[in-house]
Amino acid sequence: MGAAFSLPLTLYAQQAPTLQELISSALQNNETLNQQVLENTFTKLDDEKLNDVFLPKVEITGKTGYMYTSAHISSPEIKVAAVPAVFPGAVVPEGQLSNNLNISGLSASAKAEASMVIYSGGKVKYLKEANREKNLSEEVMMEKTKDEVITEISKAYDQLSLVYESKKVLDQSKKRLEINKKTADKALGYGLITPYDHKKIELAQATLDSKMVEYEGKKDLLITQIHLLTGIERERIAMIEHDLQPINYDVLNETVENRAEVKALQHGINATDLKIKAEERWWVPKVQAQTSLSYFGLYNNHISTSDEIFPGKGKKLDLHPSAINVFPMFTAGIGFKWEVFDGNEGKHAIEKAKIDKEILESKQKDAIKKLNLNLANNQTNYNIANSQIKLKEKARQIAAKGLEQVEKEFRYGTKTSAVLIEAETDLQNAELELHTAIFNQRVSAIELMKSTQNLNPENL
Repeated sequence: MGAAFSLPLTLYAQQAPTLQELISSALQNNETLNQQVLENTFTKLDDEKLNDVFLPKVEITGKTGYMYTSAHISSPEIKVAAVPAVFPGAVVPEGQLSNNLNISGLSASAKAEASMVIYSGGKVKYLKEANREKNLSEEVMMEKTKDEVITEISKAYDQLSLVYESKKVLDQSKKRLEINKKTADKALGYGLITPYDHKKIELAQATLDSKMVEYEGKKDLLITQIHLLTGIERERIAMIEHDLQPINYDVLNETVENRAEVKALQHGINATDLKIKAEERWWVPKVQAQTSLSYFGLYNNHISTSDEIFPGKGKKLDLHPSAINVFPMFTAGIGFKWEVFDGNEGKHAIEKAKIDKEILESKQKDAIKKLNLNLANNQTNYNIANSQIKLKEKARQIAAKGLEQVEKEFRYGTKTSAVLIEAETDLQNAELELHTAIFNQRVSAIELMKSTQNLNPENL
């Protein structure tokens, strides 16, 4: 089975990555986007936490230790005359009786308690809805980050293509110079041109070689940039061959209302609205069901009194029961909590939420103004970029015809090498400027797409 897949995988590894593959890899490799996804996880956890408010909560507690307690008991005044005939051998004094009851021993207790919120006053409902709006806001901002990643990787991709186009221009120029140098060699042999004119051809060739070195440096830098952005192997990136073509894009009825910034702020405003409603529920009673089962035991205990139990009898209480157990102690019921006055905490929370909403509304208005200006500016830049392509194409055509005419005249000896080199340089510059104009048009088109949150990698 391993051999069956080795050939397709090898072929895939030898293929140059497409722009869509570069974008997909860059999105997976972007740490800013990964951080936003992780932060959004907190919001989802908050939502789960709110869902769990109405789940039963069960607690089991227990403790043991040494216990000692003393209770002082006083009785009202008792006036009983001493009557030996009635109470032989007993003398009941007149006055108030008092005694201390002492209990000590090893105590143990355990308790199982279950409680469940039945009604939260409606606050949880609005907080859950507010949290969902927050989640939508964070997801929308992720779209903005994705657009930034797409912009960065597509620009580097186009820059690499621009460098390759420059290489083609330089190669074509080098071929023409080699042909013209042969003509110059013959002309020098016949004495039709001076050695100085001949050296100018050699200087032009050396200049081209220098530009080739510069090209290699730019290419290596761009390959490194794309490799770091995507994690794709440098060897595959070096295989990219992409013809720069203008992007046609028309803004029809789209507005900046689709921008991530505007949508995120709107979700934020919705969230604060719901938060206000949640805070306004502070005065509504909360209802909770509760039940518990308890046990209490006293071991190796001692129960005694400080004085006689019955005055005149001469006996104090002195008991040593082995154990005293109280089980079960069971309770079940429904309780409520009603905050009639909370020290204005609820009022202040409502006021703060309203201020937060006003701030977000102000930010949204400001963002819409700036984004509309940005849209107008990008539309202007896009129109200018399109006109520049037409202008540079015309300049290239003129330069190509001019070089063709100069080459003919140079062969006949009616034009010097200086004129030939000048015409060659003009064509080089015209072709490079045309490719640069196409690159700039693509950049402006992408920015225009972003202006209305309509950046689609398939359109690039």
